[in-house]
Amino acid sequence: MATTTGRRRSAITMTRSDHQSLSRLAESRAARDPDMSEQLLAELDRARVVEDRRIAADVVRVGSTLRFTTDAGEDRTVTLVFPGEADIAMGKVSVLTPIGAALIGLSASQSIDWTSRDGRIHRLTVERVEQTDVAQPARPQPELRTA
Repeated sequence: MATTTGRRRSAITMTRSDHQSLSRLAESRAARDPDMSEQLLAELDRARVVEDRRIAADVVRVGSTLRFTTDAGEDRTVTLVFPGEADIAMGKVSVLTPIGAALIGLSASQSIDWTSRDGRIHRLTVERVEQTDVAQPARPQPELRTA
């Protein structure tokens, strides 16, 4: 579970569509994994929700590829995904894991303390965010004119 261990939690930002999808996901998993569901709902509750087209490019969303470092010297690049797409060998981390829930909504250079499943507290810092697989809002296409 993400925790502050006496430190103020970083502000996070989330798109309306991610907030809605993740709310439904957390609620659907509440009976099977109440702790993880509660952790994700807590992150959703503290998020500043913005329209999809107004999110900054350096904010971690579902589908974002990001690089983070930890207080233990770890340096990893991962893609944040929904549970059915998770594959740790491919660097795809589920948003329904302690680290995935901690990452959602953070921006480059933000840090957060999180508690791993073994109970140890870690501090991670987002170094870089890329929006490679994130579904971007559709942009109006110019009309084609016929002669």
